[in-house]
Amino acid sequence: MAGDRRSFLARLAAGAAAATGALGADPGPLAAEPLVRPVSDKWDMSWADRVTGKFRAVFDSPKIEDGGEIWRAATWRNQIIEVYGVKEADVSPVLVIRHAGIPLVMNDAFWARHNIGKKRKVKDPLTGKTAEHNPIGNNDWRKETPAWMADASIAKFTQRGGIVLACNFAFGLMVHLESEIDKEHAKEARERALTYLLPNVILQPSGFFGLLEAQRAGCQLFTAGE
Repeated sequence: MAGDRRSFLARLAAGAAAATGALGADPGPLAAEPLVRPVSDKWDMSWADRVTGKFRAVFDSPKIEDGGEIWRAATWRNQIIEVYGVKEADVSPVLVIRHAGIPLVMNDAFWARHNIGKKRKVKDPLTGKTAEHNPIGNNDWRKETPAWMADASIAKFTQRGGIVLACNFAFGLMVHLESEIDKEHAKEARERALTYLLPNVILQPSGFFGLLEAQRAGCQLFTAGE
């Protein structure tokens, strides 16, 4: 009987030690699921291999207002670097543009061709007037860019290692605009629309696909709703 009691107490002590170790252990960065390779090259999934930073987050951007969520994504990266003193390579921000936000992945020529600013009632964040340019495409056209907007462009965001994904379902709306404006060549509308896609934007089968794949790559989710 005494032997059984000693055995029980030993197991109890071992369990307590294990629990204490688990609670005190550093969980480290959010673990990523093993990546499964695509069976074809229809969709570019190589971006997942670039989600390598200790700090990983994916920002859901379903709206066009205020330039979507790129400001938060860019600001989060800068805040992580400031707060923790880490290097830029230690931070992996992913932005998924989908739903009504999809015009934000199109260049200024497309915005002018389809009068996006007026039709979607998009205001320039600095002037308050109807936007004549994609407000987050590339700020190089501005004479002066405020410090708070410096990193809030797809060009700068991706230059610094950020990843921008776009919903192919929503991109179909951009294709539709092209088919309507040139009905004679409606069959080539998708090919034309792709020529207006901003550099370094990666189309995914859907926006929710991109969001879930980014989380599977270890990103924590920031959602703006919808």
